[in-house]
Amino acid sequence: MEKRWVLASDCDDATITTIAEQLNIDRSLAQILVQRNICDFDQAKDFFRPNLDQLHDPFLMKDMDVAIARIETALANNEKILIYGDYDVDGTTSVALAFSFFSQLTKNIEYYIPDRYLEGYGISTAGIDYANENGFSLVIALDCGIKSIDKIGYANTLGIDFIICDHHLPGDELPRAIAVLDPKRADCVYPFKELAGCGIGFKLAQAYAQKHGLPKESYLCYLDLVMVSIAADIVPVIGENRILAHYGLKKLNTDPCEGLRALMEVSGKTENYSITDVVFTLGPRINAAGRIDHAKHAVAMLLCQVDGNSLEQSELINLKNTERKTYDQDITREALALIGESEILINRKTTVVFNESWHKGVIGIVASRLTEKYYRPTVVLTKSNGHVAGSCRSVVGFDLYEALSGCAHLLDQYGGHKFAAGLTMQEHNIDAFADKFEEIVSASITEELLTPMIRIDAEIELSQINGKFYRVLSQMGPFGPENMSPVFVTHNVYLAQYATAVGQNHLKINIKQQNSPIFEGIAFGLAEFQNLLQPKVPFSVCYTLEENVWRDKKRLQLNIKGIKVN
Repeated sequence: MEKRWVLASDCDDATITTIAEQLNIDRSLAQILVQRNICDFDQAKDFFRPNLDQLHDPFLMKDMDVAIARIETALANNEKILIYGDYDVDGTTSVALAFSFFSQLTKNIEYYIPDRYLEGYGISTAGIDYANENGFSLVIALDCGIKSIDKIGYANTLGIDFIICDHHLPGDELPRAIAVLDPKRADCVYPFKELAGCGIGFKLAQAYAQKHGLPKESYLCYLDLVMVSIAADIVPVIGENRILAHYGLKKLNTDPCEGLRALMEVSGKTENYSITDVVFTLGPRINAAGRIDHAKHAVAMLLCQVDGNSLEQSELINLKNTERKTYDQDITREALALIGESEILINRKTTVVFNESWHKGVIGIVASRLTEKYYRPTVVLTKSNGHVAGSCRSVVGFDLYEALSGCAHLLDQYGGHKFAAGLTMQEHNIDAFADKFEEIVSASITEELLTPMIRIDAEIELSQINGKFYRVLSQMGPFGPENMSPVFVTHNVYLAQYATAVGQNHLKINIKQQNSPIFEGIAFGLAEFQNLLQPKVPFSVCYTLEENVWRDKKRLQLNIKGIKVN
């Protein structure tokens, strides 16, 4: 599917000139900084030189003082503390961080991860019953709980106190927990609103250490876990998250915790990790434990000590990921066949597919793959615990949650946000839901939104690219949502030699402009252009810049996102 190329809006010319001169950098790079609201020297200094001293005071977070006081009471009275978290990467890293930190202060501590299939997302009745039956009087819940009004009410009747550490958007009512730590609550003045769940756990540890005069290393040692959660939970890599990610990547690449070190080893990549590498290499493996079996295995791996069984635990996680891949590939193939065999499904502006035997743990991944293929709002459904469960994905610019709200009368439950959601329904409602969902989406989505887009940051000439250009560019990382790796467009380029197809559907090309060096480019999934590109025919490319290392030799390479023949 051909993609729209959308060039970023113009910025203030005088500001770009000032930044370029003050920093002595290429004007195109200065333009990108201004696009990202870095408009003066001091802002640029903070951006290019992230500093842990820039982290905010954790006691600015509403209820932090109450949370620390309750933990102090629990420690003083030797109460049993349960660390409770979600089963995804953010949840398991949160639990590993909080359990590891507080277990240095008490031995009366355990952790609990709900079973994805038996208990579902968030705080469960079974989890509260477990706490009650085993004498836990304080539960610290991470990456969940902000909407668990009824469950916290139930815990209160049993005399169990909860400290909620969540980053999701609260509803109109907050749970009646002892403390609710969530920067997104309306009455919280904490300056940065986009921490991941593990980031909230980190701030809790930071607050305790700060109050009790513990060395900074007592909580900074967990920065690799925090960074993994930032990467995998797709939170904005700006502000405090960017500082945490910057130092977390440093730790991962030099001195990772034993569990992550072992996981890196079994994954086959042991060094030079970027946020993208974490998203595609470590994140899926940690997630696979909860998808295929139980997320407690991921926490056990993350808690491994140097003299422990980290390799054994990471190999188990890797095996679960291999299983996950098999399910993922098989179900994606079956779903694509369902669509391909139906003219009605092909011609719709939505995708809704159902098979009662599909594994619930991977339908979200399959929904993402179908959205990549057909680029339209997608729902993948399967049978689970007597009802139908669904995972939903949207396209950029279309509010999926609002569309589901229009189908609420056909659903038992639904929740999520603009781009991703989950739902449950009765099987007899599937056809009616598919029709209603199609009706609602068709009435509001535009053809433009149904065409994938490449956002381009700046137009440059190849002659602008050199060692200094790339060094400055690389210091704009770590890259992630709201600070993505800049995409450039260059027009009127020519082949330096014929294009070569590589792999299954990729293209390797060498390109040049007049008075420019020759640059190597790799174009993933664009082998269709091989015969369209001829040595004397000009064309345009949009791309990111990266450093390719081969046999200890480094050279710049264009990672080509799109090609247009002039």
